[in-house]
Amino acid sequence: MSTTAPRRRVRRGSSLGLVAWLAGIVFFLPIAWMALTSLHSEADAATNPPSFTASLTLDGYREFFGSGGGASPWPALINSTVASLVSTLCVLLLALPAAYALSIRPVRKWTDVLFFFLSTKMLPAVAGLLPVYLFAKNAGLLDNVWLLVILYTSMNLPIAVWMMQSFLAEVPVAVIEAARVDGARLPVILARVVAPIALPGIAATALICFIFSWNELLFARVLTGVVAETAPVFLTGFITSQGLFLAKVCAASLVVSLPVLAAGFAAQDKLVQGLSLGAVK
Repeated sequence: MSTTAPRRRVRRGSSLGLVAWLAGIVFFLPIAWMALTSLHSEADAATNPPSFTASLTLDGYREFFGSGGGASPWPALINSTVASLVSTLCVLLLALPAAYALSIRPVRKWTDVLFFFLSTKMLPAVAGLLPVYLFAKNAGLLDNVWLLVILYTSMNLPIAVWMMQSFLAEVPVAVIEAARVDGARLPVILARVVAPIALPGIAATALICFIFSWNELLFARVLTGVVAETAPVFLTGFITSQGLFLAKVCAASLVVSLPVLAAGFAAQDKLVQGLSLGAVK
């Protein structure tokens, strides 16, 4: 009996590890397929079934970056970067004190406040599209990247407050009380006490807000034109009446996905810590 239980645990751990690897491979296959297709010529990419022995080329990437006389993707990439980074920074600056008030210094009926924040995400985005468009038109903000910053900040703020409230609830109150006894004011407590302790949770929240902002298409498609065009809107321009250029689309999709993949890879340790914060005490 003493040797049977450890063997069962080893077998169970091996089975779970195998399932995890299989799940990872399944999720990775579409990205690998897209990367392989982007390295084929348009003729080879259009074959059905696809040819795995076809010669590789970088023509799809050259055409995406405008070597064939097409539009340059750099303005769209820069717009997406500015809108995503600035809105994420604004969300963190606003969500941190709000989450502090709802967790460490709870207000009355704070659960109702959180549910109100979450209820704002239940409204279909298309339902608010016309009012936002009319406001932007009357305010002269159409095709303006700063309008996207304001929209992405307001769209991501409720979920950021919800997430960070659970993270900040795990900050020891004794540490905050000690800082308050030493004469630290609220901005100092937030910046030098609360933020370093809740850094994994803040990083997880920032990454999710960045991904949501980077991938947003509906408002960017309607409210922008040429000046403030974002990367997802730029991708829709590859679907034309002339047909779908599969290799070029895959190359463009991979390039547009790289910032999100790089951010997730760089912050993967903080992301895991943040998403598991409070799970084990």
